[in-house]
Amino acid sequence: MPVRNRQGEPVDPIPFAVIASVAWLLCLSFGPLYLDAFSVPWARGVLVSVAVAVGMTVWAYRRFIWTVDPTVRRELSVGLRFRQICYGAIIFGVVLLLLTVFAVANGG
Repeated sequence: MPVRNRQGEPVDPIPFAVIASVAWLLCLSFGPLYLDAFSVPWARGVLVSVAVAVGMTVWAYRRFIWTVDPTVRRELSVGLRFRQICYGAIIFGVVLLLLTVFAVANGG
């Protein structure tokens, strides 16, 4: 059964699966430990991490399945797609750096 967007066109589900699984991996691997550094109880830390992972999964579904236009992907050049991946990696690195700074400043 092909995955379809809101117009009924078949779309590639792999980007959604990758983003959603990475979100769950990162949230559940680091979320409770990070929140523990701020004295958040483990049960609450796991619940917050699951909530963030669910939010990321909903966002990824909306972005990569529900609202995607399959014809646009064919129109983007490889250079532009590579640049977007590089910008995403830089933003991800900056977010991790900021989280580390906050944890160290807290004494964690």
